[in-house]
Formats: sequence, C-alpha cells, structure tokens
Amino acid sequence: MPKRPAGQTDWRSRLASLRNIRPLLRMVWQTSPPLILSSVALRLVRALIPLATLWIARLIIDSVVGWITARHGDLRHIWTLVAIEVSLAILSDLLGRANALCDSLLGDRFTNRISVQLMQHAAKLDLVSFEDPVFYDKLERARRQTTGRLGLIASLLNICQDTVTLLSLSAGLIIFSPWLMALLVAAVIPAFLGETHFTSLAYSVLYKWTPQRRELDYLRMLGASNQSAKEIKIFGLGDYLADRYRRVSDRVFAENKSLAIKKATMGSFLNLVSTGGYYGAYAVVLQQTLARVLTLGDFTFLTRAFSSSRMYIEKILSGFSDISEQALFLKDLFEFFEMQPAIRTTPNSLPAPRPIRIGFEFQNVSFGYQGSSRLVIDNINFHLEPHEKIALIGENGAGKTTLVKLLARLYDPTSGRILLDGNDLRDYSIDDLRREIGVIFQDYMRYDLLIRENIGFGKVEEMNQQSRLDRAARKSLADELIARLPAKFDQVIGRRFEGGVDLSGGEWQKIALARAYMRDAQLLILDEPTATLDARAEFEVFQRFADLTRDRMSVLISHRFSTVRMADRILVLADGKIQEQGSHRSLVALGGRYAELFELQAAGYR
Repeated sequence: MPKRPAGQTDWRSRLASLRNIRPLLRMVWQTSPPLILSSVALRLVRALIPLATLWIARLIIDSVVGWITARHGDLRHIWTLVAIEVSLAILSDLLGRANALCDSLLGDRFTNRISVQLMQHAAKLDLVSFEDPVFYDKLERARRQTTGRLGLIASLLNICQDTVTLLSLSAGLIIFSPWLMALLVAAVIPAFLGETHFTSLAYSVLYKWTPQRRELDYLRMLGASNQSAKEIKIFGLGDYLADRYRRVSDRVFAENKSLAIKKATMGSFLNLVSTGGYYGAYAVVLQQTLARVLTLGDFTFLTRAFSSSRMYIEKILSGFSDISEQALFLKDLFEFFEMQPAIRTTPNSLPAPRPIRIGFEFQNVSFGYQGSSRLVIDNINFHLEPHEKIALIGENGAGKTTLVKLLARLYDPTSGRILLDGNDLRDYSIDDLRREIGVIFQDYMRYDLLIRENIGFGKVEEMNQQSRLDRAARKSLADELIARLPAKFDQVIGRRFEGGVDLSGGEWQKIALARAYMRDAQLLILDEPTATLDARAEFEVFQRFADLTRDRMSVLISHRFSTVRMADRILVLADGKIQEQGSHRSLVALGGRYAELFELQAAGYR
C-alpha cells in the first residue's frame, strides 16, 4: 500500500483528530469559566428565538388574512403579536452583541494564555532542537495556532446553538410533514461531502508548504530590517530578494489557485443538487396551500422553517467540517506541547556545589549531532580546576563553542561524561547548575528593552536590586555609558521601539558583559564576544575580565594570542580533539601547532 504523503488527510485521520477537541475544551474552560458559562447561556436563549419568531409570524399572517377576508378577529391581538415579534428581534440582537463580547474577551484571553504556554514550553526544549530546521517547521505551525484557532472556540459554541435551533425548527416541520426533513437532509449531504474533501486538501497544501512560508517570512524580514538594511543597500540586494520572494510566493499561489478553482467548480455543481431539493419541497408546499390543505400562515411557516432548517443543517455540517479541519491543525499545537527535552533535571537531583572544590572534568567526551556521523567533539579529556583560567583556541569549527555548551549542559555528550566535583553533570539540577555559570557568546543577544532588563537578565530574580545592577555595570565599564543616558537604567536601547537609543558595538558588548557579571557565577565564560573590537580594546576587556575572575574559574575563547596568553592553561583544539595544552610559554617552546599559529599572527603585526 503506498505511503500517504506527509500532511495529507483522510476521513479516518480527520475523525481521529477530533480527539484534540477535548484537551482544547479543557484549556478554554481553564482560561475563564465565567465567560464560557455566559456564552453558553446566551446562545441557549438565542437558539430558541428563530422558532418563536416563525411561529409568531404564522399567527400574524393567519390573523391578518382572517381580518381581511372575513373581518373577524381582534386588531389589538394582531398588534400585540407584532410587538412580540419586534421584541424578539431586539432581544436576538442584544443577545448576539453580548455573545460577541464574551467571545471576543474569551478569544483574547485564550490567545494570551496559549502564547505564554508556548513560550514557556519552548524555553524548556533542548538547544539542539533550535538548530534543526524540522523543529522550526513544527514551531511555526504551533505558533500559528495561538491566533489561528480562535475560530474553533466560536465554531464549537455555534454548532451547539445551531443544533438547538435546528431541533426546534425540525419539531415544527415534522408536525406538519415529516418527509420534508428527510428531503432536506438529502439535499445538503452532497455539498457537505464536497466541502469536507477540499478541506482535507487545503490542510495538505498548508502542511506541504510550511518551509516555503517560513522562507517567505524570512525574506520579508530581510527586505525591511534594521540589521540587513546596510548590506542590502551596499550590495544592491533589494531586487534579488524581491525576485526570490516573488518566485517562491508564485509557486505557493499556483497550488492554492488550482485548489481554489477545483473547489469553486465542484462546489457550484453540488450546490445545484441542494437548491433543487429545496425548491422541490417549496413547490409541494405551495401546491398544498393552493389546494387549501394549508393556510397561508402554514405556508409561510413551512417555507421559512424549511429554508432556515436547510441553512442550519449546512451551517452545522460546515461547522463540523471546519472543526475537523481546525482539529487537524490543533494536532500541530499539541504535538509541539508533547515534545520533551532530552536534557532535564532528574528526580532527586543534586544542588550545584557552592563553592566548587574539585572542578570540572571531561572523561572521554564526544559529541555529534543526531543524524550526522561527524563528531564535533572527539574523545576529549581535561580537568578545569577551581580558580583556574583556561583558554580555548582553534580554527572555526574546531569545537570550541560546542565544548562550552557541553560545559553549561546545553548539550549532553554523545559518549563519555563530564564530572563536577566528582559527580556526573547529569546528576545536578539544571537550573541550579546554570546559576553557577555565566556565559557571553560571540553572538550575544541585543535586547531592545530597558538597560535594567538587558543587565538584569543575568540574574532575573534580582533584576530590581539596584546595588547589584550598579556593581555589574561598574565591572563591565558600562556605568559611564549608563550615566550619559537620559533615563539611566530605565532607558530603552535599540531602535525597534520609540524612544530607544542605539548603541555602538563596543557599548553593546559592555552591556552584555554586565549581564554576565550580574550572575556572580563560579564559572565565567567569554566565547569571543569581543571579536569585533580592535586588538587593544579586546585586550583591555579580557584583562579586566581576568582581574575580576581572579578567585573563580573562567574560560576564554579568542583568536588573538595576546589575549589567551594570560590564561593559566591553553587548550589547542583541531578537528574536535585537544592537540596541545599548556601555558603560553610552554606551548611556544614546544614548537607545535600553537607556536606555528602564534608566529603567523605575530608576523601580521610586524
């Protein structure tokens, strides 16, 4: 049997997807029970108004006909019925507006709640997940559900309301002529089946083109972004990016267009069947009215009830189709929530030692990405002792940053183990362990937020401790910069938001360093965050870093030998292995790889 393409659905999978509705209802109920109860109560009352309106209209018509033809009846009774019908119309409008208000408030609260849960869950997942394009496709589809599934809540409640209305109208139709209901259902089934078929195809198309939609979002960002604007202008990339966007969007549009044309063509044909069934019933009712089997009021009631019932059956079936479609999309949301990190705190985990007495030890540690045969780190062994400063050097791709990520347990080794004070790193509480490690990577974040937040993120629970913020800013030499800004620590930095002040590269680096110092960690790591500085400025940053970390462990990663020579020990990495290690003096005397690279760099400054 041929395998069904990813994203393609059939009736079995659509029915199975309805299982997603139950957890959704639970999430909606947890969002706001009062709003849910209010919306249900309003809909229940509203559901009975159509039948009451039709019945009142029947009484009015028969009363008016009786008055005109035989001059019998009570005019006050007719006007009372008219007043009741007007009151029902006003009541229906008021209930509808109250319903819309409840749905709007519920939708906003639900969106906010799911967005928060999505952010919280994403923060728990492994770093390696965020380096996988397939994961980003899942994340993109899940993100769309935070706003894209608001209609499902209303659809569920509307189906309940429409079902109550249909049952009340059906009771009226069955009293007069039971076969009308059978004819009515037979007339709308073909249109429903056609709609359902094309809904399945629409989901398949959306699933199939998720990577391309992400590419379109990325190209839109590149075309109008502060980060990319300079290069786009310098290299004249505007037309190229626009043309690439056009090519990708045209491919997506072509498939959507084909599906839309097929849906419109088939839908028109199936609708003829539904329309024919309705007017067939209309003709029979009209014939019985002309034969005086039914009154004019009965004729009006039956034709309007038949028309309304047809509309409600179509709405219910369409609503079911819509729900089953959206339930398929909900699968993306719940599948994302079902993803679990491989790196997590185990039960009865150990608190991180404070102070660290023995240090970190790598024992035969190797690491490779899932699905790749290449090892980024290959059988590494070394010991980082308390109060020791080590430097990592090597060409790009040698494994320096990966080693740091293993140290901070952003990755777990593929084989081997990392010990901290004699215990496996996996035995410690992750949050507790990471509180003892401060890292500033080369691609450190520039948060377009307050300076207080940019620095305070280093230890978010103490963000409002002004003395701690001041101390971190002094250590990174950011205090002079902050003193010049109008709002000091409450100044927004970056150009994303109004009132924000942009900083130079060096100033951003001081803020990032302050974030690391805010942590007051036992191990501090600088992973080439000063790569854009000149040699003197970088040396000054690392010299201050060395002074401030005199009594704690630290790891320096830099391409400049004038910087790494201040370390107690230097590890030379190549192809994921430690080729050499020792002090600057001993490695130069060894005359190996380090000495060769040192001479090459020194020659560039002569």
